[in-house]
Amino acid sequence: MLIYLLEDDDSIRKLVIYMLESQGYQASGFALPSAFWTAMEQHMPDLVLLDIMLPEEDGLSVLRKLRAAAATRKLPVMMLTAKNAEYDRVLGLDTGADDFISKPFGMMELLARIRALLRRVEPTEEGLGCGALRVCKEKHTVMVDGAEVPLTNKEFQLLCLLLESKGKVVTREVLLDEVWGLGAERENRTLDVHIRTLRAKLGEAGACVETVRGVGYRIGGGA
Repeated sequence: MLIYLLEDDDSIRKLVIYMLESQGYQASGFALPSAFWTAMEQHMPDLVLLDIMLPEEDGLSVLRKLRAAAATRKLPVMMLTAKNAEYDRVLGLDTGADDFISKPFGMMELLARIRALLRRVEPTEEGLGCGALRVCKEKHTVMVDGAEVPLTNKEFQLLCLLLESKGKVVTREVLLDEVWGLGAERENRTLDVHIRTLRAKLGEAGACVETVRGVGYRIGGGA
């Protein structure tokens, strides 16, 4: 589990990160929202701990951006803040926070709340799959036998479309229109090239992607 903490107080940030790592979590702390957003582009966390009073932009603004983006709309977020008035708690929760804890807080209580929040969201992270292949659309990750497989955006879209119609044939026209767009300029073999590359990257799991001659492609034909 990877947890990000956006907190500008050095002592709190270091203490929380130490506590999380001592409990077996991967954790990274950020003093500035700009550093946090840079990290978000590289790796998607399983949970965000977010302070409200921050330089550059406040935590509620960060939360609104997370909830506005499809990739992070359901990302668990817990607010850590010195603002403990009822209005601030309600505002944070209404903005999309999943939990709210006021400073000063005990490390054991924080840890218990983190565990409880992660338990609540576990069922939504099962994602799409076929055999050893697992895809999480929210995190934009593809795993084969537990190892992450990097895909281009179009390869990822193709794979998701096929998995969402598992067991059914998806026509070439539908795949082209959904991934490249209606009326987009595209060469006749564009789709085939992308499917071939996708299969190669998936290794043995690439055999799940079946060609239905003259029609399109399918995953899980035996399902």
